[in-house]
Amino acid sequence: MDVVYQIGEASVAEILEKLPDPPSYSAVRTMVRLLESKGFLTHRQEGTRYVYRASQSRDTAMRQAVSHLMKTFFAGSATDAVAAILHPSVAKLTDDDIQRLEGLIQQARKKGK
Repeated sequence: MDVVYQIGEASVAEILEKLPDPPSYSAVRTMVRLLESKGFLTHRQEGTRYVYRASQSRDTAMRQAVSHLMKTFFAGSATDAVAAILHPSVAKLTDDDIQRLEGLIQQARKKGK
């Protein structure tokens, strides 16, 4: 998905070229088909090859994935999800990271969320 988001649309061969430690062609083709069957990708035929593109924006996909993660592992609790992410065994936060998080919390307070 990262490659498709980076270049907009790509064939399996183009995806394979962009992967740093690529698996086999057939493994990439299988993954692309799986992503398409789940609705994350669509394709169009260009000659004998299929060209794939994301079916939704990266932001939309990210929000849906986070929502699914929260429901699956944290009973929908944003607080529990953030606490797990901030655990020292998971995240090594810099002062800048903490400052940004504090700013995001302040924004959420102002919006009444």
